[in-house]
Amino acid sequence: MSVEVDQESGQFDVVKLALAIILIVGGLGGFYYYADQSLLFRVIGLLFVLLTAVALVYTTSLGQSFWRFAQGSSIELKKIVWPTKKETMQTTLIVGVMVLFVGILLWMFDGLLMWGIGQVTG
Repeated sequence: MSVEVDQESGQFDVVKLALAIILIVGGLGGFYYYADQSLLFRVIGLLFVLLTAVALVYTTSLGQSFWRFAQGSSIELKKIVWPTKKETMQTTLIVGVMVLFVGILLWMFDGLLMWGIGQVTG
């Protein structure tokens, strides 16, 4: 019995998602169709349609799982320890010095290879 309910809910979710897509496409079409109207009214109408579509998607299992994912991501972002300004400056300086060092080393290696090829080819 639970399988039937889940299957019916899954089919109804597809209908909800399709309706949300139709709402968004219709809202965008209306936004451009009524180009001669005030921009403020068109934006308000478009935002209303988008919020309605988001609310419709939220009622689906896909929308619920996305919301749980977003909440989990927010919690994980709060756990990040960001470097201080001093640490960032030191790391940037080290990277810059290493890039300069490797660049000079490759330039010298290139010059050596050019000299060697010049000796071989005359």
